Amino acid sequence: MDILLAICLGIPLSAACGFRVFVPPFAMSLAAIYGDFELSPQFAWLATYPAMVALGMATVVEILAYYIPVIDNLLDTIEIPTAIAVGTILTGASLGDVDPVLQWTLAVIAGGGTAGIIESATTVTRLASTGLTGGIGNIFLATMEALSAAVLSILALTLPLLAMGLVIGLLMLAIVKIIKFFPSLMGKIKGK
Repeated sequence: MDILLAICLGIPLSAACGFRVFVPPFAMSLAAIYGDFELSPQFAWLATYPAMVALGMATVVEILAYYIPVIDNLLDTIEIPTAIAVGTILTGASLGDVDPVLQWTLAVIAGGGTAGIIESATTVTRLASTGLTGGIGNIFLATMEALSAAVLSILALTLPLLAMGLVIGLLMLAIVKIIKFFPSLMGKIKGK
């Protein structure tokens, strides 16, 4: 049961990385320092004040950068691999003391995959918004994505099962959005 709960914690945190990369590790650091959240031994550094301050500053810079036109689209290009990497690390950290092969296999597939899908969907949404509104709608998107990352991170740390259910719904929506944006993918999926 512990591993199931750890998965229900790690995957939503990874999904939150798809909205904003630094919000979930910052929330995890805060929970480890001030809450009753236990990290696996190799991630004990997250429960330090220097890590908390650095992640807090990175969070503020990232959130503000998404309000700057052009920079927001540039950030999306570098945040897909970054979200996958950080999502993998957060899922690995949440799994605690398990067999390393199981820990990192689950972390890469479930955590990294979830973060990558959500980040890809937000990138597609931002591209569409930029094209349709000339970037003006991106301010609304930036706000919604930052709020989504914060809410999902808090839910993951407090109500992991509910957060996991929410992530399953988000993943289904994200996959549909990505397929609709790239119609040629649909033909390949159907085997045409």
